[in-house]
Amino acid sequence: MSITGLAAFDKTVHETNAWISAVADQLGVGERELAFKALRTTLHALRDQLGANTAAHLGDQLPILLRGVYYEGWHPDSTPARLRHKEAFLQRIRSEFQAGFGLGLERVAQAVFAVMWEKVEPGEVAKLTRMMPEELRDLWPRVARDD
Repeated sequence: MSITGLAAFDKTVHETNAWISAVADQLGVGERELAFKALRTTLHALRDQLGANTAAHLGDQLPILLRGVYYEGWHPDSTPARLRHKEAFLQRIRSEFQAGFGLGLERVAQAVFAVMWEKVEPGEVAKLTRMMPEELRDLWPRVARDD
């Protein structure tokens, strides 16, 4: 049964839900709103860390609906943010999340990056991890860092 009446929209709703469910599973939480916030804020922090071209290449890997969330509030002229240290990157996530959610920020980033490792083309993930400062690479699954 169609959700929206448009195959492309139904597909992106399904794919985006799969990403949210995968993040919830990685975090071990049942609250989808929490998983969505974790996904959204981590994608924004990552996007702002990348140059405009690389950020756009990553955006192309996302389901259409999630791509809209990814680009929400983006100002390409002010990127990359060059957050060189893990704590600064995690602070970027904290600043957008705005509410205490009972999960460590490092765990949130690791969960989203694990899902990205599963769902984004391996070559794109390898490129992203090579571009990141070493402290931030440690947030990715080991298999992504060894690529």
